[in-house]
Amino acid sequence: YRDPLTEKWLNRCKVMGIPVSSHFSLLHTLSDAVEVREWNIWGLPTDQVSLDNGILVTRGRRWPLMIDPQGQANKWVKAMETKNGAKVTKQSDPNFIRTLENSIRIGNPVLCEDVGEVLDPALEPILQKQIFKQGNRMLMRVGDSDVDYDPGFKFYITTKLPNPHYLPEVCIKVTVINFTVTTKGLEDQLLGDLVRKERPDLEETKDRLVINIASDKKQLKDLEDKILKLLKESEGNILDDELLINTLNNSKLTSSVIGGRVKEAEETEHEINENRELFRVVPNRGSILYFVVADTGLIDPMYQFSLTYFS
Repeated sequence: YRDPLTEKWLNRCKVMGIPVSSHFSLLHTLSDAVEVREWNIWGLPTDQVSLDNGILVTRGRRWPLMIDPQGQANKWVKAMETKNGAKVTKQSDPNFIRTLENSIRIGNPVLCEDVGEVLDPALEPILQKQIFKQGNRMLMRVGDSDVDYDPGFKFYITTKLPNPHYLPEVCIKVTVINFTVTTKGLEDQLLGDLVRKERPDLEETKDRLVINIASDKKQLKDLEDKILKLLKESEGNILDDELLINTLNNSKLTSSVIGGRVKEAEETEHEINENRELFRVVPNRGSILYFVVADTGLIDPMYQFSLTYFS
């Protein structure tokens, strides 16, 4: 439903004369290739829906509530936040509130997993981000106590319910994100796994391209910032500023070299994608097979299969 909605918005913008990109993509607008590559390494599936979900999780203003029956989002968040000392808890945990208080104070991310359709009322100030100032301290009231608030705190919620019904008062406090795997999404995931197995050289080349392109773009950005800084600090006649003239010349040469590299990288990426598509028929059948097998659980619960087992 996201693509038709985006298409509708783009057409409306064109009618109203609002400038828009011809090929708008949430992925290219709100993320960069290096960050997405790290997400994939941490376990986020490589299909378009999952990548868009990853952007919603990391860029949203409200804390995310992820519908995650296959456990993919749970695995990704745990891997992504391990380096930040993430705490994993459940609403049924007797130390649930204490874990939240300590994490808010220290600035550790918290993953609250396996929630039902009703959220604990104690989460209200956290979901509403009810932060207040007392002198120079930032505080949040959790339970019966005021806790120092660290801006590094993050809160993630996941549920294994495949089709939960949350009340409107819950939906307005969180960003509900559906990580349930789709036929097309699973096909893209299996394609990535298959190519990694059959043609690891293609995946290595693609990873190398991502890193090189990101490095080149960063170099260009640094040069632009340096030129702007020199222009701002320049006094008198700009043409007499030898350092600025040299920087501009270097920038021109570097831009020309990087432009050629980026063009070459785009051509290589196009070739890699064409080679990947040669394997498409296998994951297509694999995706259909998974959903057929998954539906056998409707006959009897003993036939339930997890996506991890199937993959």
